Amino acid sequence: MEAKTEDATPQPAQGGWDTFRKALPRVFSKRCPQCGDGALFARRYSLHRDCSNCGLVYRREQGSMTGSMYLSAAVTEIFAAGVALGLFFLTDLTLTAMLAIGFALVIAFCAWFLPHSKAIWVAVEYATDVGNDEDWVDPR
Repeated sequence: MEAKTEDATPQPAQGGWDTFRKALPRVFSKRCPQCGDGALFARRYSLHRDCSNCGLVYRREQGSMTGSMYLSAAVTEIFAAGVALGLFFLTDLTLTAMLAIGFALVIAFCAWFLPHSKAIWVAVEYATDVGNDEDWVDPR
């Protein structure tokens, strides 16, 4: 009877939730979802074209950030609804004051969340590409 030897070749990445969960902390720290070393952003709202360390292209096609736009809009709408309900039920402010405070809070939240939505969307695209076994990704 022969002893079985294990093959030392690396297994293909599974993608999906496992890859997304691994990439999410990396992109929240503004790093590449693949290697975790290269910078994700050139400036606060502007993604680099690709990773300076591993070469992963963050925006491979026109319109690739459309998903981040929808994510940002959905999360901001939920935040705005919470602010509106909170101001209405928890304060005795005038309508004008509620609108002014609510507007300022929602605009500030939009400015804060936009880079996060872009980063999350880069992680979503990366996990999808790993799951589809695209040749430009190299999961680490």
